[in-house]
Amino acid sequence: MSSAAAVIVSPDNENLTAPATLPAVCLEAVARHNKSDTVSEKRGDEWVHISATEFIRRVRHIALGLSDLGIQARDRVALISENRPEWSIVDLAILSVGAIVVPLYTTQSVEQIEFILRDSGARALMISGGRVLKHARKGFGGVEHLEHVIVFDADSAKASENAISLERIEARGGEIDRADGKAFDRLLGLGRPDELATIIYTSGTTGEPKGVMLTHENFISDVRSITTGLPISSADVSLSVLPLSHIFERTVFYVFCYMGVAVNYAASFDHVGEYLREVQPTIMTAVPRLFEKVYHRIIKKGMSAGGAKSKIFTWSLAIGQRVAEMEDKRQRVPVSLRAKHAIADRLVFTKWREGIGGRLRYFVSGGAPLSPTLSYSFLGAGIKILQGYGMTETCIVCANRPEDNCVGSIGKPFANIEVKIAEDGEMLVRGGCVMRGYYNQPEASAAVMNDGWFATGDVGHIDEHGHIWLTDRKKDLFKLSNGKYVAPQQLESLLKQSEFVSQVVVVGSSRKYPAALIVPDWESLKGALRNAGEAVPATHDELSRLPAATKIVQKDVTAITAHLADYERVRRVALLVDEFSIEKGEMTPTLKVKRPVIDQKYGKLIDELYRGA
Repeated sequence: MSSAAAVIVSPDNENLTAPATLPAVCLEAVARHNKSDTVSEKRGDEWVHISATEFIRRVRHIALGLSDLGIQARDRVALISENRPEWSIVDLAILSVGAIVVPLYTTQSVEQIEFILRDSGARALMISGGRVLKHARKGFGGVEHLEHVIVFDADSAKASENAISLERIEARGGEIDRADGKAFDRLLGLGRPDELATIIYTSGTTGEPKGVMLTHENFISDVRSITTGLPISSADVSLSVLPLSHIFERTVFYVFCYMGVAVNYAASFDHVGEYLREVQPTIMTAVPRLFEKVYHRIIKKGMSAGGAKSKIFTWSLAIGQRVAEMEDKRQRVPVSLRAKHAIADRLVFTKWREGIGGRLRYFVSGGAPLSPTLSYSFLGAGIKILQGYGMTETCIVCANRPEDNCVGSIGKPFANIEVKIAEDGEMLVRGGCVMRGYYNQPEASAAVMNDGWFATGDVGHIDEHGHIWLTDRKKDLFKLSNGKYVAPQQLESLLKQSEFVSQVVVVGSSRKYPAALIVPDWESLKGALRNAGEAVPATHDELSRLPAATKIVQKDVTAITAHLADYERVRRVALLVDEFSIEKGEMTPTLKVKRPVIDQKYGKLIDELYRGA
């Protein structure tokens, strides 16, 4: 396939040539691979598969239906939905019309939904229905320029005033397609690779979100770079659990389309364990939060067995971590240790691999730092986690490779993407994947772009082998009262290794030392209290204020940070009752902590923490 055009085979086997836009490239690939399970979702107790022919037909019909509704090139169309086949089908249909997709998270606040719809000037909103529609209605109800609300679920559409069902749009497009089989071909042929494909609003840990403008070329360039760097084939199967509204999973979907990977959608994290065993994915993308939850669940299960079984589990975990660390550091693993690892694998680690389906070749992790201990634990169990990196503004920039997995780093850049470190340590990125700029914000665009280089805001270095290492976000680094700088994300990543830590935020700007606000894993903490002979309070509020509970968590935190420089060690902890959440404005939709919000909300508690209360 040339870079200028894609030859697409339509369901009736007619060929058409179209500019290399995202829908043209993806539909050509879907037709070429011609799979019976191009995309799938679980309905009730059954996995329902959508074939290549049906996938292409639905994209065609929805695109023609949208065009008939009056949606034109460069119109903005918002999209809010859980992960499901319709997300990707509608995405490609909107792009086929030449319109611009504005994705929103289902967890986005009402105020942010309204802001994004107004700022983008969206003419239409496509939304799944049910609770998502009920929540979002408060945000889009008063947006005057929003002409159409198109609902995926027919029942929700019927119950909503002035809404149109996706079924109706699709049916109308089908009529047009049957009357004029070339209508979609002509529509797709009008597309241009250099036109905007999407405006994705950044999560915004501070201030209002900014609309990142990405073209068809940005995505296609990134897809080609990634597919030359990672081993992906049409024999692969994936489970899609990260929100498709996020740049990571959306780019990955285009990669999977291009390579013919069967994609299975998970609408939420709640059933991931069950879906892993059923789908048996061979490759999958995830975020550290998922690995942390899985890890703590495994530890809890292994330790709850008691007696000899718990001892075998602990021994196996230590052996696996040791072997993985030695291999990562290119040290020779003694034959005796190899033999012990083989025993640990047979007794414990085979069950780990079975728990994620038994076929996984590798995970790709992004979105936040992944602790080395957690990486070594999974690697020791024969499960590769390749840490990578990207931003909304840059798509996916780099990742470790299965044959070159440097734990703790974010790997090496993919082909045709340049990375360099500025004099102040900030990482800069240049390449075809870098955004055009921020929507309607030329000054903000100019502030981060210089000669094609995008200033990421992340601080790091590149080692002698070309692996990139990140320290923290430039704006998140804080200075202690002794003048030393602390990277809170790195500390938080370490502390999440503790079985007692569910969530954590490290504080300490202008203070003597770092401290931590911790939302405990309550069951683990209760278990430790019982083992210590302490009475366990009835409520989490009482438990959070129990000195013995704080002492247990502090002891574990002290042990985990003991290897750090003296000024980096977390000296005090406070236990919080409630989890940090998106709904309370403490986290972004991508689960990044809004540190200014935390500092303000818990200011009094932080002051008391440093006074020794």
